[in-house]
Amino acid sequence: MVEMIWSIVKLIIGFVLLIKGADFFVEGSSAVARRLRVPSIIIGLTIVAMGTSLPECAVSVTASLGKNNELAVSNVVGSNVFNLMAVCGFAALFTPLAVQKKTLKKEFPFSVICEVLLLVTGYIGMAIGRLDGVLFLAIFICFLVSMVRSALKARANAEEAAEDTELLSVWRCVVYIVGGCIAIKYGGDFVVDSASYVASSMGLTQNLIGLTIVALGTSLPELVTSIVAAKKDEVDMALGNVIGSNIFNILLVLGVAAAISPIAFIMENIIDVILLIAMSVLVWIFAWTKQQIGKKEGIAMIVVYAAYLVYIIVR
Repeated sequence: MVEMIWSIVKLIIGFVLLIKGADFFVEGSSAVARRLRVPSIIIGLTIVAMGTSLPECAVSVTASLGKNNELAVSNVVGSNVFNLMAVCGFAALFTPLAVQKKTLKKEFPFSVICEVLLLVTGYIGMAIGRLDGVLFLAIFICFLVSMVRSALKARANAEEAAEDTELLSVWRCVVYIVGGCIAIKYGGDFVVDSASYVASSMGLTQNLIGLTIVALGTSLPELVTSIVAAKKDEVDMALGNVIGSNIFNILLVLGVAAAISPIAFIMENIIDVILLIAMSVLVWIFAWTKQQIGKKEGIAMIVVYAAYLVYIIVR
């Protein structure tokens, strides 16, 4: 009884840390974008995506070190499905998510290619070996280099930056981003720990906990950050955060985990990755038709995610 009460208290504290941490994180990141004269989409794909992917990285690497890789795969796949359908869906309810043509032609297809690569490497031998992990990390480094080049090109072509008086000072940017990251990290930990305790008490399987409770918990930073960014009219950052996080989760998180210890695949993982690819193509089509994800599409995505949740619980 005492343990259950403490879990509920940790859950509340976790949500408070997540919400306030995301608020500061977005504020600091958007100020950095303006100072460096870099588009918000680039900041979302890199700094924000890396910051909000910390919980997935921590959970999956810890699982890999503990030879508990089933949780590592289901956590990443579940988080990516949640990011794509729930995070984008809920953010679109607050404001339409405009999508640049460059994002539709470059970053979005690249995220789908990463998912196909995960499917192929996982299906061959039903495992992601150490060499596969090194390959993922090599592709991730190439992706980062590409983002840095895009940022430098955008900065070179940018117009005069806004006056410094309108921006946060450098030290405040650092405090906001680092402090926001710390709050997001511990907020996510509190939510995951308390929710996992309740779930395990109810006798749920580890794969199901990974796909639902842990995946939702570790994706809360993306959800809160993207909603906060959308409300602050930083729609490029909201979308960039989701796409970047999904790329980071596959290439960096699973890459590091597999390099430490080979990750075993089960047939349920294969099915989940195929569903993730199908959902990615669906969102891509939504974004391509009007170059934005509106409220109707957002509702449809949330409904699809709810149907997916029902499927994985009853299977």
